[in-house]
Amino acid sequence: MRLNPPTTARWARTTLSVVALASLTACASFSGIFSHATPITPQAVGVSEAALPANHPALDAQWWKSFGDSQLDALIEQALANNPSLRAAQARLQKVEAGIANAQAARLPQVNASFDATQQRYSKNGMIPAPLAGSIKDSGTLQASGSWELDLFGKNRAALEAAIGQARAANADAQAARMMLATNVARSYFQWVRIQNQLTVAQRALAQREQSRKLVQDRYQAGLDTQVEVQQSESALPDARYQIEALKEQDALLVNALTALTSKQNGTLALVKPAQAAIKIEALVPSIPLDLLGRRADITAARWRVEAATHDIDNARAMFYPNINLTAFAGFSSIGLDRLLDTGSNQWGVGPAIRLPIFEGGRLRANLKAKTADLDVSIETYNSVVRDAVRDVADQLTSSKAIVAQQTEQQAAQEAAENAYSIALQRYEGGLGNYLQVLNAETAVLAQRRLGVDLAARATDTRVQLIRALGGGFQDTDPATNTDDSHTVAAAPTR
Repeated sequence: MRLNPPTTARWARTTLSVVALASLTACASFSGIFSHATPITPQAVGVSEAALPANHPALDAQWWKSFGDSQLDALIEQALANNPSLRAAQARLQKVEAGIANAQAARLPQVNASFDATQQRYSKNGMIPAPLAGSIKDSGTLQASGSWELDLFGKNRAALEAAIGQARAANADAQAARMMLATNVARSYFQWVRIQNQLTVAQRALAQREQSRKLVQDRYQAGLDTQVEVQQSESALPDARYQIEALKEQDALLVNALTALTSKQNGTLALVKPAQAAIKIEALVPSIPLDLLGRRADITAARWRVEAATHDIDNARAMFYPNINLTAFAGFSSIGLDRLLDTGSNQWGVGPAIRLPIFEGGRLRANLKAKTADLDVSIETYNSVVRDAVRDVADQLTSSKAIVAQQTEQQAAQEAAENAYSIALQRYEGGLGNYLQVLNAETAVLAQRRLGVDLAARATDTRVQLIRALGGGFQDTDPATNTDDSHTVAAAPTR
């Protein structure tokens, strides 16, 4: 299959001439089409240059273990192992990763083999002369063919980079789904803990009111109280029982939610009430750290989609240039299958194949405009995600600091209410006060006890939300990149 030197030189000159002319034409054809969006900068969102301590739970992919609750650890591990939504996210990631292999294949030489066999009757009155005219003959072709797109203008390379960017974004999405599932389990569990503590308060209130009723009954029988005090003491009991039943309903609903999140069967989830005071809460971060925002899965996914959209534009621009393929074939072809492998039946061919867009009705410009618009959408989505992330962290920090101050005041208020109730009860027992004063003091005590439980639950829930907002231990560790993603959240994506 060796070509003569003059033939080779002639083909080379022709190819280079066509490529040069096409390049000059294509360079002017996509002028005026460019992106209008600008990626956000760190200064625009006011993040801090400070970093979190190395042992902060928001840096740990298993951040939930920082709360020191083995029951919570087991629930989250079960959810991550069995949840169908996570398996669906993983399947979507595998589909996107398959696009990388597909894009990679376009850059490699393609080789195919074929065999065709046909029995044909040739027309007597056609173009085929005798002795084939009017006869029935077998014909066959056994051939191998190959092609290789040279990709001189980077079209396939850009498509591969775009596919890698989409796969990286899908990987971040899958990890975001994992983090969100763990967050939902933790929040539901701590809400369940809150209900258990509220039940303790409600049952304590019921027991306290039953003791008060007994005291009133004793005083009534001794002639020290009237029927009014008896009715007041008895009317408080149904309300206490109602509070308990309402809390039991919430308890059952939260157990159902945790059962669904962990993919357990109804009735198989057995939980043991932990001590709310035993739940560990890490210290607050002083400001919004830049390095942690860079570990947020949603920001990473948005940034990789900007990268993918940028390479899609490169691919769309490369389509303005000629498509150059080297093609070759070699094999056998004959009329009569018995002579198919004879020496005289061999055939071969080799040469370049050039496709040059000249008049395509604006299709390529329209495609480039669409890809440019996609880039603008990706950049603005990235900007929006960064702003939302900064606000998310700021909100959780604000709430966390406010809850600490509220707990300090609430604890002081509860201590005062407990003292007031104790004094009112002692005065009533000594005949120095009426029962209405006892009820009022008791109402204040119960309100403070419930508020204390709610604030403790809010502190835990807000800490979970803060860890999630700071990234929840996500790191973009794909070896396809050499960048340090922990410092690139607000850096402009490559364009």
